[in-house]
Amino acid sequence: MNVLRNSLVRSLVLALALAACGTPVRNPVTGQTERSVMTEQDEIAEGAKAHKEVLQAYSVVTDTALQGYVNSLGQKLASQSHRKELKWTFTVLDSDEVNAFALPGGYVYVTRGIMAYLDSEADLAGVIGHEIGHVTARHGAQRATQQQRAGLAVLGAVVIGSIFGVGQAAGDIGQTLAAGHIAKYGREQELQADELGAQYLARVHFNPTSMIDVIQVLKDQERYAADAARAAGRAAPEGGGWLASHPSNDQRLASIRGIAERLAATPGTAAWDDEGRMRYLKAIEGITFGDSREQGVVRGRQFFHEPLGIALTAPQGWRIGNEAEQLVLMSGAGDAALVMKLIPDEVVKKVGSSDPQALLRALGASDGRFEPVPLAGGLQASHFSGQRRNAQGQVSALEATVASGPAGRMFLLQWLARDAQAMQRSRAALREAESSFRPLAAADRAAAKPWRVKLVPFPAGGFAQLARSSPITELPEQQLRLLNGAYHSEGAAGAATAAGGREPRPGQLVKVIE
Repeated sequence: MNVLRNSLVRSLVLALALAACGTPVRNPVTGQTERSVMTEQDEIAEGAKAHKEVLQAYSVVTDTALQGYVNSLGQKLASQSHRKELKWTFTVLDSDEVNAFALPGGYVYVTRGIMAYLDSEADLAGVIGHEIGHVTARHGAQRATQQQRAGLAVLGAVVIGSIFGVGQAAGDIGQTLAAGHIAKYGREQELQADELGAQYLARVHFNPTSMIDVIQVLKDQERYAADAARAAGRAAPEGGGWLASHPSNDQRLASIRGIAERLAATPGTAAWDDEGRMRYLKAIEGITFGDSREQGVVRGRQFFHEPLGIALTAPQGWRIGNEAEQLVLMSGAGDAALVMKLIPDEVVKKVGSSDPQALLRALGASDGRFEPVPLAGGLQASHFSGQRRNAQGQVSALEATVASGPAGRMFLLQWLARDAQAMQRSRAALREAESSFRPLAAADRAAAKPWRVKLVPFPAGGFAQLARSSPITELPEQQLRLLNGAYHSEGAAGAATAAGGREPRPGQLVKVIE
């Protein structure tokens, strides 16, 4: 639960005051003139404004050497792009999401999450080149223009080119023809960015076929998610996202394979540089893997947040979702949850009291009953069961607890359920989860240590041997394979398949988690 982020976590909407028909602007990639609601000056100004919001929404990796490494590679690629004159900014975000994205005007972001799964400098160059391609092709301006033509009042889509596909730029448009048209437009942009990424790789003397490896990383993530869900008895996640707004990774693999191989075979092409595997592995050694200290860490049924000094335990069979602004303990059936949030200091100051009942009333609690809740470590808490009245006077059911935490922080623990029957079935488990809220003990602090990437020689016993000493508890061998570009999935008949997986040589350095 990263308390440093605001509501701008996955989609960033920038409202623009736009002329009715736009102005003619030359596209640097195609050379064609297109009518656009954003000039280059608009792109730069809106990108700079949004960059400040991104840095408020995400923490930035504090490793200056890693930031410098990524920036140096990014600047090298940008200098060979179609818009080398832009002032480019490259940032590594402290997020375990496997992603990268860009803003208009030359702002590119990669997460430490995706960096853990890449295997060489050429792979990282492919990710960055893809994002540079979104900027050089003016995809943010194109999508804003497309939305205006669709008759949308508020234009967004300026967060462009997430490596997993364009964001949910159309917001709550719904299943409209206009939304469908915008989604199709996004698929074309993703494929163009893949092609531009391959071009930029070739221009800096990396083999453009490294773009195939980048898309394979994403494909393997998709396959692993399906395999992990099946192993846990859950339905496999469905691909495609909002209106399938980006091409499938199968389609991207097929498309980029032909493009990259054609570029690699171009007559007169200089010899490709070394892919920079060892440079890359040394750069990421020690990087945090999974949850960071600032976000709090999930370890099985346990959640530990060292900066906030708190811990919780999920009931047996429940799972934990560590989200940007809240922690969710979800029942196995998915019909009930305990949601924990930090109450902002400004709310406590406005109420003028840290009394749990006073805070519950300030949060809308009206008709109902309060009762004290015993918590570990002498923490004070009050549980409310009754109704909540919002600012418009609307009434809804509310069952929640406000608890005091270490250092005077106050927390809201809200009980949610699909219906009254689910609430009744889950009441004992919800009470159990809530009662586990506690200050960090010494043992908790030891368990709260984040995992990190470490390099070790590949042993004779392979990934099975490495998995035996791994702290990862869910499919450890498969996750280590995924981490090292050697993922094997289970086929329909249960036989192992190795679509693109490459088994390391004995003694070759590989990534493990410690």
